[in-house]
Amino acid sequence: MKNRCAWAGNDPLNQEYHDKEWGVPVYNDRLLFEFLILEGAQAGLNWLTVLRKRESYRKSFDHFDPGLIAKYNHIKINELMHDSGIIRNRLKIDSAIRNARAFLDIVSQYGDFQTYIWQFVDGKPKINQWRSLSELPAKTAESDAMSRDLKQRNFNFVGSTICYAFMQAVGMVNDHTIDCFRYQEINRLNRDK
Repeated sequence: MKNRCAWAGNDPLNQEYHDKEWGVPVYNDRLLFEFLILEGAQAGLNWLTVLRKRESYRKSFDHFDPGLIAKYNHIKINELMHDSGIIRNRLKIDSAIRNARAFLDIVSQYGDFQTYIWQFVDGKPKINQWRSLSELPAKTAESDAMSRDLKQRNFNFVGSTICYAFMQAVGMVNDHTIDCFRYQEINRLNRDK
């Protein structure tokens, strides 16, 4: 039996996400945008709730294509508000559209989003050494800086706690506990880059 981070629990979907995605460095702009939107959708909810709706989100939000989402109008918003496959929160839906526009602004300035977002950890993952889930911070100086900058660039649902969850998800930090089988795997992956 594999030793996992305690948060992975017993749910197979959560375990698969933990085992294959969480903490793996992401440099693909579309996937970075997907995580940014999903982390914002999670606000006030359990990650597993969002994870269970992820495929519906992909279908409903044009596979997280920011160019398409930036053009959503009131007809599309109304359609999304009636879509039971996603979290039907008007503020979160509006935020996804607003964030798509802000995302495209960053891409036009930096050439891509990954160059911009990875600067908050100086371009390489931060390796932590947590012994238990209780040691993991809810936010850090880096997530504070990311949150401030994203807000200045007109992003929404990007508080420091959401930014830190994003950083964990996309591998900007390795927050697997040191007894988790993924901890060393992620570290090896980072060294091989």
